[in-house]
Amino acid sequence: MSEVNNIELFERTPVSKAVMKLAFPTILSCLVMVIYNMVDTYFVGMLNVPIQSAAVALAAPVMLAFNAVTNLFGVGTSSMMSRCLGRKDYETVQRSSAFGFYSALFCGVLFAVGCTLFREPLLIVLGTDSENLLATGEYLKWTVTCGAVPSIMNVIFDYFVRAEGNAAQASIGTMCGCLLNIILDPIFILPWGLNMGAAGAGLATFLSNCAACTYFFVLLYCKRGKTFICIHPAKFRADKKIVKEICTVGVPAAIQNLLNVTGMTVLNNFVTAYGSSAVAAMGIAQKLNTIPLYVAMGFSQGIMPLISYNYAGGNMRRMKQIILFTAKLSMAFMVVMVFAYYMGADYLISVFMKNEGIIRYGGGFLRGLCLALPFLCMDFLAVGIFEACGMGKTAFVFAILRKIVLEIPALYLLNEIWPMYGLVYAQLIAEIILSAAAVSAVRKIIKGNSIICQ
Repeated sequence: MSEVNNIELFERTPVSKAVMKLAFPTILSCLVMVIYNMVDTYFVGMLNVPIQSAAVALAAPVMLAFNAVTNLFGVGTSSMMSRCLGRKDYETVQRSSAFGFYSALFCGVLFAVGCTLFREPLLIVLGTDSENLLATGEYLKWTVTCGAVPSIMNVIFDYFVRAEGNAAQASIGTMCGCLLNIILDPIFILPWGLNMGAAGAGLATFLSNCAACTYFFVLLYCKRGKTFICIHPAKFRADKKIVKEICTVGVPAAIQNLLNVTGMTVLNNFVTAYGSSAVAAMGIAQKLNTIPLYVAMGFSQGIMPLISYNYAGGNMRRMKQIILFTAKLSMAFMVVMVFAYYMGADYLISVFMKNEGIIRYGGGFLRGLCLALPFLCMDFLAVGIFEACGMGKTAFVFAILRKIVLEIPALYLLNEIWPMYGLVYAQLIAEIILSAAAVSAVRKIIKGNSIICQ
């Protein structure tokens, strides 16, 4: 097998150019994913039926829960792959990718079967009521029962391909699936098409993820002999060292995601008490807020191979430059987005639904949510650095602090002080505190005084 030809990118390309070469395609694919999620909300909103929009919003925690699997075997495996590339340990790259692939596949099947068997209690936990239970169940049938495996494997492949520094090729696969979803949504959702409502959005998502998975299989076949990514069954074995290193980063990342799901579920249960219009408004506001969030995530995930490679190779000076450049660029973007969202909140909500009550609720929700963006950006970047460096325990501590210690208790307190509208400020309070801790932790890494938990 020939050596992967990204050594120049990882080791010698100017920092600004290297960051943008890896981060830009990642951000672009993240934004396309946000757009296609928003297109679901947009076309379902065109029906002007709050129950259908509420169904998509209520199902969001389950879709987010997929990330627990992708974080475990995607983040964990890709971090290990990049670090092994930095150490020139190519055999371990192959064996770790095979382990991550088949483990994620098994978990995807388990996820689909479990959610199907326990469908009724799951719908209750999500906060559904007699109005929106049927619509939510139909949406979950396509996105989870049928769609869990392709949805999870699509992201797993994306992480693996990006771990070798091929961010553009990874993004093409993700974007192809997203663009197909955008095309299929109106056909399946609207009355002039199949008129399936929220269920149509779920079916479009399922088919699109299948298409993206097909792209990645074809890509790996075409690159055979030129990539260290391996999904051959012969390379799959539960080697103790591989399992330990993947889980050191992947388990905290997965738990962090499950805690995010818990937080979203708690929030939705609070909002459900105020009716389907409030739930629909919260869903729209959250989707809009994910645009800058996914940009921050794109920066964080995009530079992870660079961080991992240089950290494992001992090139701390280059790693520091990468972190500082990314922090300045992403924070500047977040400040601009806060201003734009705060000033244009009502208009942005009205693009999705022409309903005065939903616009009023959604505008208030979006103004509260967007204030946390700069702080979330710093938090995302810090957690990405921890994961890239194999500091899984530190990432886990931040996850516990964010949801269990800070955000969920704040939801209960703020809902008492300022019913409904106070809920969206819980994230701001949590992230102000957490971002201060993140800055302190990252400064220790930059100064080479890494006394962080490992």
